[in-house]
Amino acid sequence: MSTDHGLTPTSRPAGDLSPDGRDAALRALADTEVDVLVVGGGVVGAGCALDAATRGLSVGLVEARDFASGTSSRSSKLIHGGLRYLEMLDFALVREALRERGLILQRLAPHLARPVPFLYPLRHRIWERLYAGTGVQLYDLMATGHGGLPRHRNLSRRGALRVCPALRHDALVGGLQYYDAQVDDARHTLFLARTAAAYGAHVASRAQVVGFLREGERVTGARVHDREHDHTFDVRAQQVVNATGVWTDDTQALVGERGQFHVRASKGIHLVVPRDRIQSTTGLITRTATSVLFVIPWGRHWIIGTTDTDWDLDKAHPAASDSDIGYLLAQVNRVLTTPLDRADVQGVYAGLRPLLSGESESTSRLSREHTVGSPAPGLVVVAGGKYTTYRVMARDAVDAAVHGLGRSVARSCTDRVPLLGAEGYPALWNRRRVLAGEAGLHVARVEHLLGRYGSMIHELLGMIRRDPSLGRALTGADDYLRAEIAYAAAYEGARHLEDVLTRRTRISIETFDRGLGAASEAAELMGDVLEWTTQQRDREVEHYRLRVAAELASQRQPDDETADAARLGAPEVTPPQVRPATSADR
Repeated sequence: MSTDHGLTPTSRPAGDLSPDGRDAALRALADTEVDVLVVGGGVVGAGCALDAATRGLSVGLVEARDFASGTSSRSSKLIHGGLRYLEMLDFALVREALRERGLILQRLAPHLARPVPFLYPLRHRIWERLYAGTGVQLYDLMATGHGGLPRHRNLSRRGALRVCPALRHDALVGGLQYYDAQVDDARHTLFLARTAAAYGAHVASRAQVVGFLREGERVTGARVHDREHDHTFDVRAQQVVNATGVWTDDTQALVGERGQFHVRASKGIHLVVPRDRIQSTTGLITRTATSVLFVIPWGRHWIIGTTDTDWDLDKAHPAASDSDIGYLLAQVNRVLTTPLDRADVQGVYAGLRPLLSGESESTSRLSREHTVGSPAPGLVVVAGGKYTTYRVMARDAVDAAVHGLGRSVARSCTDRVPLLGAEGYPALWNRRRVLAGEAGLHVARVEHLLGRYGSMIHELLGMIRRDPSLGRALTGADDYLRAEIAYAAAYEGARHLEDVLTRRTRISIETFDRGLGAASEAAELMGDVLEWTTQQRDREVEHYRLRVAAELASQRQPDDETADAARLGAPEVTPPQVRPATSADR
């Protein structure tokens, strides 16, 4: 790896997912049998790898594309109990989710998660305040001892309009304000994977399971295709955990066993608009005819979502159609004084919820509970659930795998294992002005870095000290520093330009040009680290351009089928040059 741009390959941070680290992980997986092989690098798969590694097991984690490239980078980015599940009388799920929300906020990832206020506008004077107020009060009571967020408060119409002047006066008679939490889902998932690696897990992205190994009826491992270097090898494992989310049924088909349950995909789309388009100091939540609508603060932006419709087309690239966008704009404009239009939309993203199939035809009524099964000896499947409860899902899946190991293994301890970057974060936040002065950066820049890296900010600041040019803003996306792009390629497992622009950062949805203005400079920074040729850099930029064009084309289509066809017009990213063969090629 290049030593340009302030990188020091001889002194790597914990949880290093560098190119060298990836190669070492693949060699280890090819050469040794692991206790547990986890398939799927979303939040549940990364959580499984961390859970197993912290129990003292040998662990492999393979992901077919980039970490969090599916559902786990396309959520509403909320860590919440789910108020609407109270209405469904699913008290156990809400209680569990609120406990996990508190753990994430206070202990596991305080550097990545933060409280966020929401206003629920009331349209009826007596019964709705009583009904909704009782639900929110129960929500607060169930969260007691789990997070320390402020209690809800009742607001008059004047009070509600004071915190949210953007609301139409005739859209409410009062309001309720309560608190939940939010997280950058892709970065949180990445930190799970990095923390698992720090505890000894062999972690590799762009390594796709193309088949399972069998000894009689027992699953004994998987056949893995390294998509970056186009070679295939076998990984032996005593237990395999299938944590592939909406791909669960597809992965199960590779085993040749009929699944014990099925997963349906529900599409949810979100719009990103500039912060100045909605005058408010609080997020919003309001009812629609079929679900709820969120307006969520997101830095200098708002995220508006979501939809809830069945999806049976391409799972890798779910597409938002013109009708999806129109629906969300129509719903949010019902309550806004100044309506939004398509010109206000900076970004659009679509994700798929993995829902356990049920009796109802409505995806909004399908279960958000999770389930764990063992359809064949040596194989565990975990499916369903919601982002907030990833740790519980991972614990239950590894419990099942441990049962299959047939030996004594320590119990899960992930409720007491902070993610990388969490240790010392509160003290660093208190010292942010000192850090800014030492680094020659504005304090706002240091706050931004602390909220994305926590105590690992020292790695970024060290790079900037060695190469001051990395302390400049990235051309075309000035919310981010050039150091963040180089660091993503060097240590965060970013292999391609789209990994950086869509998941390590959120440039693809936070700029009106969808990141095209930042693409060339970002490719230069990545290329210096990953030793790309000029042709490879050009190919990465062109692929990203085609991806943006396909997404924009899909968003002009009238329905799911035409939007899906337009989105598939962009080819998959091409790998870099093939490296020399290693022992993993055997």
